[in-house]
Amino acid sequence: MTQSIAQPATGKTITFKRPDGKDVSGYLATPAKTEGAPAIVVIQEWWGLNDQIRGVADRLAAAGYLALVPDLYRGETTVEEEEAHHLMSKLDFADAATQDIRGAVQYLKGHAQKVGVTGFCMGGALTLLSLNFIPELSAGVVFYGFPPLEYLDPKAIKVPVQAHWATQDEFFPIDTVGELEKKLSEGGVDVEFHRYLAHHAFTNETAVGHGRIPGTQYDPVWAQLAYDRTLTFFGRTLWG
Repeated sequence: MTQSIAQPATGKTITFKRPDGKDVSGYLATPAKTEGAPAIVVIQEWWGLNDQIRGVADRLAAAGYLALVPDLYRGETTVEEEEAHHLMSKLDFADAATQDIRGAVQYLKGHAQKVGVTGFCMGGALTLLSLNFIPELSAGVVFYGFPPLEYLDPKAIKVPVQAHWATQDEFFPIDTVGELEKKLSEGGVDVEFHRYLAHHAFTNETAVGHGRIPGTQYDPVWAQLAYDRTLTFFGRTLWG
C-alpha cells in the first residue's frame, strides 16, 4: 500500500485509552467526510511509527476511512535493521494486540460503526493476533507477516480475512503461507489469499534500493494491485 509523495498529510497525533486504562498515543488520519465513514487500525512494520506508515494511514483517509496507527514502540523509530530487530524483540505481542491495538479499535468504535485492521510484516503478524483476540473487529487485511501457527486459533476468528504474500519472500517462505492458509480455511475462516511474484515488503515504497535489508524490494505494480484489492475488500466488509 503506497503513498503518493504529493499527497498532503491529513493526520494528527492523538491519545487514547487501552482496556486497562493506560494511555497510548497514535497517528489519526481523518477523511474529508467523517459521517458514516468506517475505520481501520493500521499496524506498523518493525521500523516504528514512521512517515511511511503515516502515509499508509493518509492514503486510507483519502479513500474515505478513519485510520489510526497506534504507537507500539512509544515514540521510538529506526532505519537500522539491527535496531529494528531489537525494538521488535522488546515488544510484548500479546499485550500489543489485546491492549494497544484493542484500545485503538475501541477508540475508533466510538466514531465508526465498523472497524477493520491491517498491518505489514510485524504488523501482519499482529493483524492476525488482533483478529484472534479482538471481537470488535469486522475484517482484517494481512501484508506478508504472521505469528507462529500455534499462536492462532482459527475458531476465534469470526470475520473475513484477506492476505497478500510474496512468492520470493525470504522472511515468510511461501510454503509456510500455504500452511497458514490451510489452517485458517480448515478452521472455518473466510480467507482470501493473494500471491505475487515479488520480494518481501513489496508495498513499501521506501524499500527501493535502501539496502537496509537484503531480500526486500518495492514493486509499484504489485503494490497497486494489492492496494486495489484491499480497498475492494474493505469496501465490501466495512461499508453499510
